[in-house]
Amino acid sequence: MGMTRASRPETSEGLPLHQIGEVADLIGLSLRTIRHYEEVGVVVPSGRSPGGFRLYTERDIDRLRKVMGMKPMGFALEEIRDVLDLIDALDVDPVPDAVRERLQMYAALAVERRDKYRRKLELATQFTADLQTIVTDASTPDGPTP
Repeated sequence: MGMTRASRPETSEGLPLHQIGEVADLIGLSLRTIRHYEEVGVVVPSGRSPGGFRLYTERDIDRLRKVMGMKPMGFALEEIRDVLDLIDALDVDPVPDAVRERLQMYAALAVERRDKYRRKLELATQFTADLQTIVTDASTPDGPTP
């Protein structure tokens, strides 16, 4: 990894590296959460600066975004790590059938969970609208509209 005093740190391929604070601001995760993902081996930074600061590549940042997408859907950290490892395994040619099948299983599970949360969001949206109507009607001097 090359790094000059006046420039951003780079990989040996000349790609930019980002410090943890920059990554946190960029994607909206806390420093603590990013450090936790490193501790449990979900997303490990690609390098460290001479001063010991974590350095992340665009690929690392993309992995963090994938974690952000899976976490609210109820995936456990072990499952998230498995999905990321399976995605990494797509870099081999030919892709093993077992890798493709496991990714398809996770994709189907993600669709199922997304649809479940979509239904919950529709119910929450309807309840919110109903409640706003009740509040508005209760605020009028004549009371609720028949």
